[in-house]
Amino acid sequence: MLRHTFLRRMMRRAGVAVLFAAVGSGLWYMQEREVRDRLSWMGVPTWAEVTPLSLHRVLRNDGYLLGWSDLRVSPLWVSNVLHEVENPHAGERPGFRQDWRSLWPVTPDSYAHSGYDRGHLAPNYAIAVVHGRDAQRDTFLMSNMTPQRPDLNRRLWQRLEEVVIDRFVPRLGTLQVIAGPVFDDDFLDGMLNRVGLVEVPEAFYKILVVPGERPRALAFLMPQDVNGDEPLDRFVVSIDEIEARTGLDFFPQLSPAAAESLEAGVATEGWGLEEVARLPGRF
Repeated sequence: MLRHTFLRRMMRRAGVAVLFAAVGSGLWYMQEREVRDRLSWMGVPTWAEVTPLSLHRVLRNDGYLLGWSDLRVSPLWVSNVLHEVENPHAGERPGFRQDWRSLWPVTPDSYAHSGYDRGHLAPNYAIAVVHGRDAQRDTFLMSNMTPQRPDLNRRLWQRLEEVVIDRFVPRLGTLQVIAGPVFDDDFLDGMLNRVGLVEVPEAFYKILVVPGERPRALAFLMPQDVNGDEPLDRFVVSIDEIEARTGLDFFPQLSPAAAESLEAGVATEGWGLEEVARLPGRF
């Protein structure tokens, strides 16, 4: 009798524990889905073909999402949304920080004496202006960094970041932004081309989309070996070209017809790109 009573109590407790776990998991999933939907229009990037190289984890940060590869020890993409704000202001630059979610110890001094800068993918200034101080601090996690040549990081890429937040956002309103690296097609060559543990990209992409029933897109692909003073419009490409170079599938929730319309061609009309392509950097 006592044994049966004990078993019933244990079963009730187990049932309550399972119920709490299910409710907790459901609430976590709903919150995670809400954050992903807010920071990634039409879904986070996925893969055209699943291979060992496509294994990655989605890391949630304040103000942006990041696809992290423990194999390349690098972000594969970052996704964030920008919109216009009154009196844009960013605080002082925070310090770089190691991201303990990485399986590998990439520290703030991992790039020292390498000839490469710690290049932001989610930009410091734009994220700070739109999403606040905590989000700005998250852009200085080393998981958001990639090795960039100084002329790219401090000049051309910097100019593109400034044009996006200073010109495109006020002109077009809300923008979905996805940026990331392009690696060597030969993974074995890439394995040997590293800054410490971090694989060095060949190039970088940035995709801008004005969401809506008739979305518009503008995409850039910039190699590492730029001089830095080139006009931005020299690097405009289709999203399809970036997908071919990276293996990623952007905006996977779009219908095939909508994806073809948005991603196949290059259309710069309405962006005012010719007006800003040669602007000097802010710094």
